[in-house]
Amino acid sequence: MTDHDNETSAAEKGAEQPQKQSEKQSPPQSATQGGKIFIQAPGLTQVQKALLYAEQSATAPRPEAVGEIAPEDALPEVGIDDLPQHIRDACTRAGWAKLMPVQQKALPYMLAGRDIMVQAQTGSGKTGAFLLPLLGRLKAAQTSCQALILVPTRELAQQVAAEANTVFAGTGVECIAVYGGVGYGAQLDAFKRGAQIVVGTPGRVLDHLLKRSLSLAELSTLIFDEADRMLSIGFYPDMKDIQRYLPPRKKIHAAMFSATFPQQVLRLAQEFLSNPGRLSLSEGQVHIADMTHAFYEVPSMGKDRCLMRILEMESPESAIIFCNTKADVHYLTAVLARFGYNADELSADLTQSRRDQVLTSVREGQLRFLIATDVAGRGIDIPGLSHVILYSPPENPESYIHRAGRTGRAGAAGTVISLVDVMQKMELLRIARQYNIQLQHRQLPTEADLAGHVAQRLTTVLEAKWRAKDSLEQERMRRYVDVARAMCQDDDQVLLLSMLLDTAYQKAMHTPPPLPDGRSRPQPPQGEQPRQQSGGHSGGHSGGHSGGQGAEGSGSGRRRRKR
Repeated sequence: MTDHDNETSAAEKGAEQPQKQSEKQSPPQSATQGGKIFIQAPGLTQVQKALLYAEQSATAPRPEAVGEIAPEDALPEVGIDDLPQHIRDACTRAGWAKLMPVQQKALPYMLAGRDIMVQAQTGSGKTGAFLLPLLGRLKAAQTSCQALILVPTRELAQQVAAEANTVFAGTGVECIAVYGGVGYGAQLDAFKRGAQIVVGTPGRVLDHLLKRSLSLAELSTLIFDEADRMLSIGFYPDMKDIQRYLPPRKKIHAAMFSATFPQQVLRLAQEFLSNPGRLSLSEGQVHIADMTHAFYEVPSMGKDRCLMRILEMESPESAIIFCNTKADVHYLTAVLARFGYNADELSADLTQSRRDQVLTSVREGQLRFLIATDVAGRGIDIPGLSHVILYSPPENPESYIHRAGRTGRAGAAGTVISLVDVMQKMELLRIARQYNIQLQHRQLPTEADLAGHVAQRLTTVLEAKWRAKDSLEQERMRRYVDVARAMCQDDDQVLLLSMLLDTAYQKAMHTPPPLPDGRSRPQPPQGEQPRQQSGGHSGGHSGGHSGGQGAEGSGSGRRRRKR
């Protein structure tokens, strides 16, 4: 099982369990950081949080944009000969004869301890960019977690841990990969030995924090690898819960690596990094990443099924899907709805009042997918739209530019995806040459790819639900273990289990994953006292690294329920 968790995290869910108290419940506490007041309101239910957010979001201040690194603050690139001897030795052990571009640009900032966001694709050498600076920072004699690297998948955790063990070979520093789907034994043994580097998925890391088998009290470095993927998978609640365990009065060096800089990643940086700068590898300049333009080559027959696979693998936060005809709009809207997606159409047949209703639903985040024609889509301005999908190819080059312009607004990153056959691909490539657009050719996901993705996400969802249960609920559920085993042995009854799994997956898949908003936690209404949370303070401060000391409380709360 993996930890791609798009459910409400265990620490927050545990706060919803009512507890008897002999003392008066603690009122919300305030904490000051960077001149801003943040409210700690432990024990609020999800409904309360939603109501509070809806009430105050209109007046809550928006975070400042993550700024580009100004020329006067920029640091010069480095080569391998410019590095200290102990780092050059590590490069030799890793087989790196020279530095990759991302390492040349990012290493000066990482060595200087400056918080940065780095645009870096998989395979660009980014792992070395955040591992090499740790060589002079981690203390082998200190047997505790000093560096935490959060990654979206178990495969990436294994890959990063393997490179770390090569880089740190012979230094006395140990690295452990922490992820779900395996037993806890090897991970617990590594913690007992005092592994200094922990590379893990947020769900399993949070599990260890809740069990108090892992402590972040001595943490000095926090890395987010492939931050955009972590958010699209649904890790944000777990990341915020992990933030509560960070040492509250200690400066932590943090860095974020992401293939793109969409709005949700920029907001995430505001919540975890202090005064970060942005580094982009595009054309040697330091600026925000341009929109991503990609295409899938699909057959003409079964194109709608191909779109379903792409949507499940891409998991857009929100999207406009363009078609060339009203008939295609009607058909595709019906297909998406039948598959369980939150989708509606915008065509010339709609009345003005109905059109306004649909657009309002999109702008307010109540509608995830909008299917439209070019005529109906004219003049649409939807802030924060993450994807534009061209189900039908544009009829002229200008149409492509207008369609693509629906996303990537206000300097944010966006993604434009085209579905084309062999002939349409030639026209798309011509448009790309005309407008100097860098097109990515992506392979259409196979049924096997989709099955693996579904299994990973479903496992994460169910693991999150299991973590949220108290000991009595878990005891009740164990009564069905033998029943489940028996059903798995029968080809007919296993379909019943498949039906239950499909229900759980559909509910999770077709709900956009929770994302950061870059705001501080809203203050509860005056006079309302939240229930005491089993985990103590629920920090979750926006901006910077400060968190609460939640580990002790969370663990002790669980033990009280068990007794």
